[in-house]
Amino acid sequence: MKRSHQITYFILSLLKKWISSISPMTRYKLSNKLAGFLYHYVTLRKGQAEINIIRAFPDWTSQRVNSTLQGTYQFFSHNFVQFIAFPKSWEGLKIDVVGKDVLDKYMDQGKGVIFITGHFGAWEILGKWLGEYAHLFTGVAHRQKNAGANRFFQEQRELPGTKHIFRREPLEKMYDVLTQNGILGLVSDQDAKQRGVFVNFFGVPASTPKGAALFHLKSKAPIMLGACVQTGFQRYRIELVPVIASNQNVEDITQAYTALLEKFIRQFPEQYFWFHRRWKTKLDVK
Repeated sequence: MKRSHQITYFILSLLKKWISSISPMTRYKLSNKLAGFLYHYVTLRKGQAEINIIRAFPDWTSQRVNSTLQGTYQFFSHNFVQFIAFPKSWEGLKIDVVGKDVLDKYMDQGKGVIFITGHFGAWEILGKWLGEYAHLFTGVAHRQKNAGANRFFQEQRELPGTKHIFRREPLEKMYDVLTQNGILGLVSDQDAKQRGVFVNFFGVPASTPKGAALFHLKSKAPIMLGACVQTGFQRYRIELVPVIASNQNVEDITQAYTALLEKFIRQFPEQYFWFHRRWKTKLDVK
C-alpha cells in the first residue's frame, strides 16, 4: 500500500475513534455543520445534482429544488458520519422492517435472493440489517482507487457479517452466493453507458445495469428491492418489496425495479443521491 494510502487509513481510523466517542445528537449537529460547509464551499457535482432534481421534478419551483438539494446534503452528511462511527452509531437505533415475511418466504425456496437497492436512503444501515439477518449476505462493490480508503470502508461494511465481491471479479463468485442460498446485493441505479438497457426513470430514458435481470433469468432466484428511509432522529424504516415484471425479459425486469425505486424517491426526494450523472448516456434512436 502506498504511503499516502496508509495515511488515509490512519486518518479515517482516528476519525472513527473520535466520532464514536461523541453522542448521537452531537454527531447529528456535527453532520449539519459538515453539510453547510459542503453546500456553500464545495461545488463538485452540486450543479449536476440541481440539474437532476429539475429533470426529475420539472414542475417544482426553484425554492423547492434548492430546499431539496440542501436536505440532500444534510441527509448524506449525517449518513457519512453515522457510517464512520459504526458500530457505535448502531446503538439506540430504532429500525422498523416492512416486508420481512416476503424475504423469509423467498429464502425458504433455497435459491438465494437477488437484492437490489439504489443510492437512496440509509443504504449502509440496510446493509447492516441484511448482514445480521442472512447467513450469507454479499454485496457487489466498487473498489476504491485509494487502497487505504478501500480497506477502511470494507472493514466498516463487514462489521455485521457482510461479505464483498468487487466488480470485475469472476461472475461465478456471484452465482455461488445464490447457490449457497445467500443474498446477493446489487446497487443498480447508475448510468451503465451503452452496455445498459434503457428504461424510464422519472419519464426520461436512463441506461441501467442489466446484471440483476440477467442473474434472475439465469439462476431463477427471486428478486426484490429494498430501501431504508430515515423517518426521524435515530429512527429508520426498511421496506422490502418483491420485483414483479410484466414479462420475464431484461427490459421489463429492469423497468419494474427502477419504477419501485422511483416511487421511493418521490416520497423522500432529499434521501436520494442526486450527484451522479444518471442520464449521462443518451438513447441512440435510429
